[in-house]
Amino acid sequence: MQTQAAVAGTETADWLRITEIFLSLQGESSSVGFPTVFVRLTGCPLRCVYCDSAYAFHGGERRSIDSIIEQVQSHGVRHVTVSGGEPLAQKRCLQLLSRLCDLDFIVSLETSGALDISEIDPRVIKVMDLKTPGSAEVERNRWENLQHLGPNDQLKFVLCDRADYDWACTQLRERGLNHLAEVLYSPSWGQLDATDLANWIVSDRLPVRFQMQLHKLLWGDVPGR
Repeated sequence: MQTQAAVAGTETADWLRITEIFLSLQGESSSVGFPTVFVRLTGCPLRCVYCDSAYAFHGGERRSIDSIIEQVQSHGVRHVTVSGGEPLAQKRCLQLLSRLCDLDFIVSLETSGALDISEIDPRVIKVMDLKTPGSAEVERNRWENLQHLGPNDQLKFVLCDRADYDWACTQLRERGLNHLAEVLYSPSWGQLDATDLANWIVSDRLPVRFQMQLHKLLWGDVPGR
């Protein structure tokens, strides 16, 4: 016979701490522009200097995975992005991702690349950062994650300055990153001029996609947009 504590543990096993769930346009990655439901998990072990979601480091609301999925379904769109913080810091994120895929959503995961991605459901589109020196978290890059990327996944560099650009180009060339996944170069908002970055990419004829944060161009640096 189960004890009361064991029963309670079973009832609360499938939950995550959530900062927000909202509908917007995808502002980055290969699905940019599509109406997308964002599920932002709480907590992150990194402290990148350009982080635009520091409000998700703490707090949040404990939600069952069933209730999260119900809210996602209520928005009536197919694209779902699970973000953070760092979503993989919560192990049950993997369960949420698989369940969303089972429901035929087009699911992407935004991750810092500092945590293991090997157990992510292969149906999920992984959008993984490689942290630059300018981020102040370059030592957190988990390079072994590269072997778990596929052609539907994306590698993202957020670049703070020319030194970051040069560093990213070295990684691109020496590690053959464009043969592993699509590579995205993005200017850090308010730090690197977007036109400068675009000119560098064109001049060097890089096999990368330039991107800006569409949601910030439309609505500014506002949480939940």
